[in-house]
Amino acid sequence: VGLIGCNGMGFANLLSILKNSEVEVVALCDVDKNVLAAKTEALEKAGIKKPKWYGDYRKMLEDKDVDVVIIGTPDHWHCLQLVDSVDAGKDVYCEKPIANSIAECNAMLHKVNASDRMVQIGQWQRSQPHFVDAINYVHSGKLGQIRLAKAWAYQGWMQSIPVVPDAPVPDGVDYKMWLGPAPERPFNKNRFHFNFRWFWDYAGGLMTDWGVHLIDYALYGMKAANPKSVMAIGGKFAYPDDAEETPDTLQTVYEFDGFSLLWEHATGIDGGNYGRDHGIAFIGNNGTLVLNRGGWEVIPERDRPHWSQDNGPKIEAVPLQNVEANGLDLHTVNFLDAVKSRDASLLNAPIQVGYDTARVCHMGNIAFKTGKRLFWNTEETKFGNDEANNHLGKKYHNGWELPKT
Repeated sequence: VGLIGCNGMGFANLLSILKNSEVEVVALCDVDKNVLAAKTEALEKAGIKKPKWYGDYRKMLEDKDVDVVIIGTPDHWHCLQLVDSVDAGKDVYCEKPIANSIAECNAMLHKVNASDRMVQIGQWQRSQPHFVDAINYVHSGKLGQIRLAKAWAYQGWMQSIPVVPDAPVPDGVDYKMWLGPAPERPFNKNRFHFNFRWFWDYAGGLMTDWGVHLIDYALYGMKAANPKSVMAIGGKFAYPDDAEETPDTLQTVYEFDGFSLLWEHATGIDGGNYGRDHGIAFIGNNGTLVLNRGGWEVIPERDRPHWSQDNGPKIEAVPLQNVEANGLDLHTVNFLDAVKSRDASLLNAPIQVGYDTARVCHMGNIAFKTGKRLFWNTEETKFGNDEANNHLGKKYHNGWELPKT
């Protein structure tokens, strides 16, 4: 295994996959030598010999010792690195969201589907047993007609990011490589490492961070992928003058045949729906199923007098079903099973799963940017609005080019 992007979830994914005895880490790639040194030290303390170091992922892809690539870089790098990894004959575990634009999603889906490579997307809740159990209940029909699916993330831990001046590039950092296809900008620590996700050049804010995990399950439960329309409202209401570009408060409504999907997020507060700071709710005529990383439960509706003589619940309540497994570890095992068997049908989060949810999340951000209700043409894979269609892709810079489909 070789890891590209060694901070955060990239390293978490590596540690998870290394719990399997048949896996050896042979290469680390990062644009920050300080990160390479720190992560190598952590591995050596665990008794793992020092991997080879790379600063340019393309050089790592030439390494014949690397069979599997983990991509843990910022979102704006995922498309190029996944496409190049597949072209190099590697199997890939790629962090979510798969891409930073709908055009990139299209390029990645085309590349993977035209190959024989195993590609798992890091939407690990797909391997978490209690999430699977909850969706099986939703699909059972017991909730009755589901009119509304909600997904939300209220992130109280996330405070304001103060504006700071641009600064010299830190020692050991290849900043030009970090920027890659993103626009040329002076170095600013607010845009680097973890906080990149709050700037449009590199990511899509909470919508494509937590939203990808949770909207994925809303779509999965409703067996849906293509909204008819989308509209969004929000802004920087909590921290209007801080450094972030993406909205700290957002509500997005998607129209599907027969139901609506509502996404909402807020930073700096934890007061989400049903007393949960994150989750998914399926609201049906007979009851509501509420699901998050802590478990799931069913809250019954009660019969109404004009419907029947019985005022009891329409279905039985299901008390909170708790978590009893490590979803990430199960997800990496699932990936390895597919790699060893060469059977892509085993994958719990194949490229199509990553594609469907990332695209829907990007639609929500485009609706926010335009301030309009946008209608999606599924056959033409574009909006009926020129301004919105201008946001389907992002211009590549610094000599990099979007892979052709």
